[in-house]
Amino acid sequence: MAAPPLLTLQDVALTFGGTPLIERAELAISPGERTCLVGRNGSGKSTLMKIAAGLVEPDKGVRFVQPGTTIRYLAQEPDFSGFTTTLDFVESGLTHGDDAYRARYLLESLGMTGEENPLRLSGGEGRRVALAQALAPEPDILLLDEPTNHLDLPAIEWLEAELKSVRGALILISHDRRFLSALSKTTVWLDRGTTRRIEQGFSTFEAWRDAFFEEEERDRHKLERKIADEEHWLRYGVTARRKRNVRRLGNLHQLRKDRREDRRPVGTATMTSTEADASGALVVEAKGAAKSYGERRIVDDLSIRVMRGDRLGIVGPNGAGKTTLINLLTGQLPPDSGTIALGTNLKMMLLDQTRAVLEPSMTVTEVLTGGSGDSVTVGGVSRHVIGYMKDFLFAPEQARTPVRVLSGGERNRLLIARALAQPANLLVLDEPTNDLDLETLDLLQEMLTDYSGTLILVSHDRDFLDRVVGSVLVSEGEGAWIEYAGGYTDMIAQRGEGVQARTVASTTKAGRAEQRERAKITEAAPASAKSKLGFKDQHELKTLPERMKKLESDIGKLRAVLADPQLYVRDAPRFAKASALLTEAETQLGAAEDRWLELEMLRDA
Repeated sequence: MAAPPLLTLQDVALTFGGTPLIERAELAISPGERTCLVGRNGSGKSTLMKIAAGLVEPDKGVRFVQPGTTIRYLAQEPDFSGFTTTLDFVESGLTHGDDAYRARYLLESLGMTGEENPLRLSGGEGRRVALAQALAPEPDILLLDEPTNHLDLPAIEWLEAELKSVRGALILISHDRRFLSALSKTTVWLDRGTTRRIEQGFSTFEAWRDAFFEEEERDRHKLERKIADEEHWLRYGVTARRKRNVRRLGNLHQLRKDRREDRRPVGTATMTSTEADASGALVVEAKGAAKSYGERRIVDDLSIRVMRGDRLGIVGPNGAGKTTLINLLTGQLPPDSGTIALGTNLKMMLLDQTRAVLEPSMTVTEVLTGGSGDSVTVGGVSRHVIGYMKDFLFAPEQARTPVRVLSGGERNRLLIARALAQPANLLVLDEPTNDLDLETLDLLQEMLTDYSGTLILVSHDRDFLDRVVGSVLVSEGEGAWIEYAGGYTDMIAQRGEGVQARTVASTTKAGRAEQRERAKITEAAPASAKSKLGFKDQHELKTLPERMKKLESDIGKLRAVLADPQLYVRDAPRFAKASALLTEAETQLGAAEDRWLELEMLRDA
């Protein structure tokens, strides 16, 4: 018998501005469960997550949390006021009995030193610090809303591994397919205000969802036919008596009501690009190109050819210089040395991840039409701007909506819509997948697959890279960039490892001096000293014996409870719960013993 849920939401409903956002939502989270919460942009996923965290009060429904359960929620916009360093902020999330060393370990793993001023962090840095604060206490339930936003590939892969080792329950919202597939065991789908649950991870969800929509469409077709039959009877079936069958007429009214109240899925985006005349065979050629800022080398001795029709992906950690590299390859930035030549007849379209081209005061229509008229030319065909908006999931009433009130996903869709209307034979996309839902990602991928021009793509989405690009240009550090054939997974197979994070560097003179001294010590140390256990491993080796001792004590107590031969007859639920806990404790003890032995052998080596 499964353990009782730690958190339950029953028949939850919430309305914003007269429109029901959530109508009949259910959620149950058991100990150790791995659940992903999925749905279209605007479906209410983040709101439901906040209701689960106790931050938003629903209009109706019941939220129940088992007494003593600890819950941590990843805040989208953390409040750093009152904290002098990032370490202070992360440690503020710890409670009595939590591991105090974990705060610094998490910050350093996420590329932070712990000494930064929280009020001077960039958006990405603030996200990392908030993530460290949520993970530090190791709560019973961890609620993570888009935890990979603003993280680079090394941080995403580190976070994925870290969450696999978390003992508490996880609820995840993410648009990163590979991240969800690796971590989820259960899927909750929020669709048209209602939740549906499948006891499988995200990897099987999309096929299940498509089958559900097909069945729903068949049911809708049956309803339409039934209404048509009843309307035919109403007009022609009683002409002899001119007397209505009141009951049958009532059924017809009910069928019509069901059709009116049926909430269909949100429309599907339709993406088509406006392609210019073909470019020359050679699009970009770099020979020995180099670029530095001060003593820091961004690009060093880069030689690469991009031919017409190539699909080049660019990956690397934050700060590696991916945007600078794009500016070099597209001729927007001259190299310090070497040459970069552009091909003939190039018509380039650049999608900038900063969204700087969007004026906050402009309306959706003005962005798409350039501020004149009410039509937009796509593929040489003039279209009314409202129809083009619908292709990208914008409602007609949003035509006069200013950019400043759009969500991140809506802004990105608007940028893509604007970009794809411009004739181009070279697409340069810098993080185009930010804030897009899974369905829109699928359509962007299909559009890029059908695109006959040349593509240069910067992305941290591993699955998207695998689906779209034909080669990957990877930062190897110190300005070196190497091209690998295939997608991101192919690159790992050839390279032997994924993208590595940049080393955290101190900005103070004392910090730089300390780093130089450490480097001297490391160079002088014998090879055997370099294989010492890391800080995390040392701490784990120190704490494992106490944990194993506690598990052995728990196992002894549970075995004593189960030794009662009358327990099953007298209290079957208690017997089932004790059996499940015993199995879990024995599994954890076995894993702890294996880990302790592994660390001991590493220390001896």
